[in-house]
Amino acid sequence: MPFETREHRGAPDVVNSALNYGYGILYTQVWGALMNAGLEPFGGFLHVDRPGKPSLVLDLIEEFRQPVVDRAVIAACTKGTKFETREGMLSDESRRAVAGAVLERLGSEVAFRARRQLVKSVIQIQARNLASHLRGGDAYRAFALKW
Repeated sequence: MPFETREHRGAPDVVNSALNYGYGILYTQVWGALMNAGLEPFGGFLHVDRPGKPSLVLDLIEEFRQPVVDRAVIAACTKGTKFETREGMLSDESRRAVAGAVLERLGSEVAFRARRQLVKSVIQIQARNLASHLRGGDAYRAFALKW
């Protein structure tokens, strides 16, 4: 599968399309975690505040983009999974493959703060840690997966 550069909307190749689809799945997980933590998804720090743009969701996604989506999609490609597009969109089978790989990563365990945690739990914990920090609590420490 050819992959030369990262493309966002309207990606012309299957790898970028698979990444974009995976980010959409991660997006919903992060949005829910921020809402559960009582945070406003539209007020961010890294991404520019614009009407209708959930900047805080996009900010928190940055911590999980590589260990969840990039890793899942690249591993699937490396293992020989063939993604296909039809009329510029991932095929149903390809969407199922991407979703399965991303959901598997979200349900996998990682070392986090001296414990084993599910990745989807780490997203929830990080959203609560961010809320605590914004309310005057401890300094916020970003999640970084150790390889």
